[in-house]
Amino acid sequence: MTAPQLIAFDAPDGLKLSARVWAGPRPDAPVVLCLHGLTRNSRDFEPLAEVLAQRWRVVAPDQRGRGRSAYDPEPLNYNAGVQVLDTFALLDRLGVTRCAIVGTSLGALMAVAMANLQPDRIAGLVLNDAGPDVDPRGLARIAGYVGKGGPVTTWPEAAAALETIHGVALPTYGEADWLRMARATYVEDDHGLRPDYDANLGRAFGVASGAGPDMWPAFEVCARIPTLLLRGALSDILARETATEMVKRHGVDLVEVSDRGHAPDLSEPDALAAIQRFLANAEVQARWR
Repeated sequence: MTAPQLIAFDAPDGLKLSARVWAGPRPDAPVVLCLHGLTRNSRDFEPLAEVLAQRWRVVAPDQRGRGRSAYDPEPLNYNAGVQVLDTFALLDRLGVTRCAIVGTSLGALMAVAMANLQPDRIAGLVLNDAGPDVDPRGLARIAGYVGKGGPVTTWPEAAAALETIHGVALPTYGEADWLRMARATYVEDDHGLRPDYDANLGRAFGVASGAGPDMWPAFEVCARIPTLLLRGALSDILARETATEMVKRHGVDLVEVSDRGHAPDLSEPDALAAIQRFLANAEVQARWR
């Protein structure tokens, strides 16, 4: 598999950002845009991209303050609204006029926002374990670790730290899985290994995690754009009742991923097969053209 190309681009406010691009089988291949979660980065999508790039071009940005993208001196800019504008700037930089989006958690909320702002640009939505209602249990769990991960010395220590935080959501992970996740989560510096994101994300999350607006109206776009909803069967963020209501109101396709909480890593056979079927269906293909 060809390694992804690293792309540098400027955010609308001038911050220097980065993305990974898997070229796909040909230059004009349809584009799948992959948007990661709150404390994650584009490396999360490597297993998915290696499969999808056989048919599609795959683009995965590091949102500001994560991965290879610059840290923002104003932490309150770590929010979905600013990051949506960053992502449109990336699409413009690459000349992408239409794409399907795979979004995990916060990335799924960004995908919905993008579909509301520029619906003709979106061929389809894959929402990974996120919806208009957020279970407060999950928010409390996330608040317990965002911005609080200290440095560790070795990769096995990093893997063990991740297992402590995410073990309940990924109960079938083995040692190799945790090490793989560690290498997608941590980065080496002069002090050892540290989470590969700006610790100030914790400040932004604290502001954003209070009572917010009713999100159901924003998700009405899913009735007009083909949408696949993936739910971890053990999720403490996306309740089954919320997912079922999204099917009822908006006609989304729902696939539940067994033995996964928040969120499936998208290498699971059921999730991977569902994404491939969705991207290949006639309605999504027609919107790509």
